[in-house]
Amino acid sequence: MVDLPLLSLLTFLPLLGAFFIFIIRGNEATVARNSKRAALYITVVNFLLAVYMMVNFNPDTADFQFVEKREWFGALGISYHMGIDGISLFLVVLAAFLTPICILASWNSIKTRVKEYMIAFLILETFMIGTFCALDAVLFYIFFEGVLIPMFIIIGVWGGPRRVYSAYKFFLYTLLGSVLMLIALLALYMEAGTSDIPTLMANPVALQMQMWLWLAFFASFAVKMPMWPVHTWLPDAHVEAPTAGSVILAGVLLKMGGYGFLRFSIPMFPEATEFFAPMVYWLSIIAIIYTSLVALVQEDMKKLIAYSSVAHMGFVTLGIFTATTQGVEGGIFQMLSHGVISAALFLCVGVVYDRLHTREISRYGGLVKNMPKYATVFMILMLASVGLPGTSGFVGEFLTLMGAYQVDKVIGVLATTGVVLGAAYMLVLYRRVIFGAQKNEDAAKMGDLVTREYIYLVPLIGLILWLGIAPSYVMDRVAPSAAKLIGQYEAGILDEADGPKEATKIKAAKSEDKGQE
Repeated sequence: MVDLPLLSLLTFLPLLGAFFIFIIRGNEATVARNSKRAALYITVVNFLLAVYMMVNFNPDTADFQFVEKREWFGALGISYHMGIDGISLFLVVLAAFLTPICILASWNSIKTRVKEYMIAFLILETFMIGTFCALDAVLFYIFFEGVLIPMFIIIGVWGGPRRVYSAYKFFLYTLLGSVLMLIALLALYMEAGTSDIPTLMANPVALQMQMWLWLAFFASFAVKMPMWPVHTWLPDAHVEAPTAGSVILAGVLLKMGGYGFLRFSIPMFPEATEFFAPMVYWLSIIAIIYTSLVALVQEDMKKLIAYSSVAHMGFVTLGIFTATTQGVEGGIFQMLSHGVISAALFLCVGVVYDRLHTREISRYGGLVKNMPKYATVFMILMLASVGLPGTSGFVGEFLTLMGAYQVDKVIGVLATTGVVLGAAYMLVLYRRVIFGAQKNEDAAKMGDLVTREYIYLVPLIGLILWLGIAPSYVMDRVAPSAAKLIGQYEAGILDEADGPKEATKIKAAKSEDKGQE
């Protein structure tokens, strides 16, 4: 078998596709048609590459796989280092899976600057996949920040009436947090002498340094998740973004914060993680309960689902910071599950928005009469969001709650109220949109799902049910990496008093080795 640089292909094929679309020439209609086709073909090929990677992934090891390493800035010790483990595997597949769905969802709804829109999405896919594959902190930061640019353009150019305000709010919130992360990365590099992520994970820095670095990284990842109280950019961004923008924002971009916690905060700063964990628990509980209550009173469908995303991300942070097997595995599974469910829910909103051009819940009602197939699809997705057993939503929430109960029963009980509140706002949304009297004649005339909508909704439903009924395929591949992460965390806090001393010994040993050389 030819040893292909698979992760580089996965990462940069969309960028190559963006360049190909850039050079397409012709009249406006021809360019739009060819741009859509090219974007769809390229993203489908990239998804097939991701499936090939997933099939050939070895589930029996926690080591990084498909590793590529080349010297980049040799004098500074910065390299082009790519690799995936069980934590990043399914996030890469998720990004590659949702991008062609976004292209299909935009097929008829985007009518202006189609070429530029497709280029923006392909560049966005490159940055998303690169973020999950990067094993060098500098490379990670480039991809992590690069995501902001195409998403800012997608919201700002093709969004709703308040798109410019929402795009700037999204950009400034996330950029401010990331500036602190850049400072922390520089400090970490100066302290450890390397930007190689596996090396940094294996050698935590001194306790005092950990505290400040943890807070700086937390500022960036908490905004990206987003955690309460830095979540206010998300509802605005979702409401104004085009449907496909909301899909990729909720499906993939929010997961970058959780991935950052798993890749940086917990293994690199274990003692700081243990110290700040109670704060994260309470912020997660507030996010779960408060944003669920806010979702209950929303009149905009997109805003309601956006607030539900904040609540579901609260389960993710709660789970992974318990540092228990069930909590960490549940948090990772919940990220994957939420990525699929929230993407499908935003697509469902897009279906009726394309017909009636409004997201106000009060404008709908009684859709079960003229859109029975849509009502069935929406029901399955609503129940998955609630966490019905047999759907992927149940597995993630159940495991994170198990992890929370092990750490603190009060936290576990409070988190469980979020499940009840989640059922409340989703059932209210479903009742108001699907059942009741049809007061709006335009809503009563809307047609049911068409073939293109089936093509992107049915695979999502199939995936939700498969993950809910047979989660072992994902769990078997996540478990070794989760166990390794927990082992690194526990080793870092095993002897808190000797931690800084041990770090000093490691540095002293390195200095002696350099002196002998």
